[in-house]
Amino acid sequence: MYNSVWFNSLAKPALNPPAKIFSPVWAVLYAMIFLSLFIFIRTSSVSSKTKGYIYFALQLLLNVIWSPVFFLMKNIGLALIIIILLDIFVLMTIRNFYRISKTAGMLLIPYLVWILFATYLNVSYFILNR
Repeated sequence: MYNSVWFNSLAKPALNPPAKIFSPVWAVLYAMIFLSLFIFIRTSSVSSKTKGYIYFALQLLLNVIWSPVFFLMKNIGLALIIIILLDIFVLMTIRNFYRISKTAGMLLIPYLVWILFATYLNVSYFILNR
């Protein structure tokens, strides 16, 4: 965690999981995310994959910038906007990957569930720490 003193001082939501859960969950999710991409790349298709690649890149970028915005900049509101956009782009990625490969699309479902939970946490932090 980037700034544990600041983060530990925040009021926590009711369903706030222990910090030790995040690393193993993200390790599994990143493996599934990149396996999904690998399958998407390797699947031959007559359809264009361009949108799928764009959505994947955008969701990955949003995923990467969320932590510094939340923990380094301590900007819970901007982090909330980013994670809502992340939710949208993951949904769009799933939809486009699923058209090309059902397996590639389905592999992203646990990621979507996790970031929707993270969105709940972000909204809660925003409300509880205004």
